[in-house]
Amino acid sequence: MRLRYTFRLYPTPGQRVALAKAFGCARVVFNDALAARRAAHAAGLPWIPDAELQRRVITEAKRTPERAWLGEVSAVVLQQAVADLNVAYRNFFASVTGKRKGPKVAPPRFRSRKDSRQAIRFTRNARFAITDGGKLRLPKIGEVAVRWSRTLPAEPSSVTIIRDAAGRYFASFVITVDTEPLSETDAEVGIDLGLAAFAVLSDGRKVTGPTFLRRAERKLRTAHKALSRKQQGSKNREKARLRLARAHARVADVRRDFHHQLSTRIVRENQAVYVEDLAVSGLARTRLAKSVHDAGWAAFLAMLEYKAARYGRVFARVGRFQPTSQVCSACGHRDGPKPLHVRTWTCQHCGTSHDRDLNAAKNILAAGRAERLNACGAGVRPGLALAAGGEAGTHRGAA
Repeated sequence: MRLRYTFRLYPTPGQRVALAKAFGCARVVFNDALAARRAAHAAGLPWIPDAELQRRVITEAKRTPERAWLGEVSAVVLQQAVADLNVAYRNFFASVTGKRKGPKVAPPRFRSRKDSRQAIRFTRNARFAITDGGKLRLPKIGEVAVRWSRTLPAEPSSVTIIRDAAGRYFASFVITVDTEPLSETDAEVGIDLGLAAFAVLSDGRKVTGPTFLRRAERKLRTAHKALSRKQQGSKNREKARLRLARAHARVADVRRDFHHQLSTRIVRENQAVYVEDLAVSGLARTRLAKSVHDAGWAAFLAMLEYKAARYGRVFARVGRFQPTSQVCSACGHRDGPKPLHVRTWTCQHCGTSHDRDLNAAKNILAAGRAERLNACGAGVRPGLALAAGGEAGTHRGAA
């Protein structure tokens, strides 16, 4: 499987200038290619092939006085910019025709130098290398200092250089690794995600949701106010913008670290992990939108999924329309929907008292196991439950 390993870069002032040139050249080539495709479509001309498009916006453009400065950066960076446009168009067409699952994909748009994120990509053809001194050698940029937090398990196939809104630089390596199955265990877990508690596990454990954005709101509000008072285009406004971006980046980094630690622990401890297929995009349009975004459920579930695949664990999603909060996990009786403020309830059929979230986690575990056994061809129909004493029915001696 392919993974990304990301490390912080610390380029020198001269290397920052070279990277800025590379970002700008890649952006210009992407925009020129997109403009050529749009112009051909508006004129009723046939689709421009990828090779012909690359020849127009790179090879021929370098020979003109207006684009001669494209030769100052690596040609691989420019070729990858055109490749990104081709991928964007393929994703758009696949989405329109229904071949691509998920939400609809919009057609590619022009890139702006004011975008908060700038990126370029080097493939093996660019001959990037990691030096003996631990630096990253990039063509026409030089040897950039890297903070290695861990070793690369294999030779990278490509590296993407990223500059985020806070002005930080990162190197993202694409690595192909083999799966590393962990020793098998009998434990399985169902997870119910929420806001009061970030995650409730079917074994009774509750993970408190550290509301990272809520805790940083005062500092973010102060930074927003400071930015709004600065004059447009001034150096002080740029400094204020960077302070705000760094504050937001700090919140995102802490949340990502929390997700990584929790997902790794769950995958290592359990042979199978079952979660509910939440409609996060729909929940993000409700009055709970800020809290939903602060929790970051989608990113957490994505981490669980790829780590389970890497370490030989089972990961499955239970359908979002499963009545996990309405069914008693003890007897299987469906007790009907309940408002959100009801956190505990007692089953009217068997009299068992339930914590709402823990009961849902147990039902998610049961549903996940049932779907897994069903996929293997085993029977999943639940056994007959013992009827309650006062339940209506046919009694001896009744006429």
